[in-house]
Amino acid sequence: MWYNITNIETFDSPALVVYKERVMKNIRSLISTVKDVSRVRPHVKTNKMADVCSLMMREGITKFKCATIAEAEMLGSIGAKDVLLAYQPVGPKITRFLNVARQFSQTKFSCLVDSVQAAEEISHVVNVSAHQLNVFVDLNIGQNRTGILPENAMPLIEHVRTLPGLQFAGLHAYDGHIADAVAAVRTKRCEDAFHSVTELSQSIEQKHGHPITMIAGGSPTYAIHAKRNRVEVSPGTFVFWDWSYQTMMPEEPYEPAALVITRVVSIVDGRTITVDLGHKSVAAENPQPRVYFLNAPEAIPKSHSEEHLVLIVPDSSKFQIGNVLYGVPHHICPTVALYERALVAEQNNITGEWNVTARDKKVSF
Repeated sequence: MWYNITNIETFDSPALVVYKERVMKNIRSLISTVKDVSRVRPHVKTNKMADVCSLMMREGITKFKCATIAEAEMLGSIGAKDVLLAYQPVGPKITRFLNVARQFSQTKFSCLVDSVQAAEEISHVVNVSAHQLNVFVDLNIGQNRTGILPENAMPLIEHVRTLPGLQFAGLHAYDGHIADAVAAVRTKRCEDAFHSVTELSQSIEQKHGHPITMIAGGSPTYAIHAKRNRVEVSPGTFVFWDWSYQTMMPEEPYEPAALVITRVVSIVDGRTITVDLGHKSVAAENPQPRVYFLNAPEAIPKSHSEEHLVLIVPDSSKFQIGNVLYGVPHHICPTVALYERALVAEQNNITGEWNVTARDKKVSF
């Protein structure tokens, strides 16, 4: 099977394994789907690895989106040309972000704003530091997490244009609440939600006489947004994929490229086994099942604790202590953040390790 690793017995578990060939295939599939690499802006919150982002850059991707200062610093350190912090920095984060921008001056850094207060605070810090920062206005198109409603955004945009040190760069609209399994339903909801963004962008362009950049979508909706002119798309999960998206969107061209490996550590009775894949090793925020075992698809989770996952199987006599199970996490993004490093598999062998560079809250700044 594609996931079997011939030298796995020399590596401890639990562990995160990244399959390089599959990562490359997923990156190329994204570029092929969007067709214009200049409109591809992957979100790095999924992989958090300098090595993975470098692979994207080798394929011609120059723009990225990130969620933390550490991820921004990681991208600056590898020479990414254009980085958007998809976050409205407040308090000390403003200074931290500016420190990263000054350190990696070859990278164009941007951030989000969704209020006059935040924009003015960022402007004050930027102006004192004699720096300039690009900002995208963050729009709330239904997720109700951050952002300003599009119909209320024009006064904020005009105010941003007046603030020293800030350069209005465009609009950002994330529709993470749209994740319907039926593609037609997902498309309809996405189109309806984005209608107000289109109207706002047209108003801005008519008033100021030039087109603006729009950044939209995640893995469930990026392909819909890719059909729009001048919209950059920002999927993140695509690079590793996971069981949630695999089952929800089988039409997408991506394959699981990051697995968790675990070993049987106890055989409790005729139908119960325990593996060493606890809360600390696979994302536990979702209901069970939190992982799908490729070589034990019949295993059903019974209980989950910090270091153990107890599974019900049809016949535990088919398992032995030390057997390796290969699992696709239900949610890969927070799973990756649980590991300091990932084992790298090439041609069914572990050939090295990649540091999960930006799992830390702080790298340097």
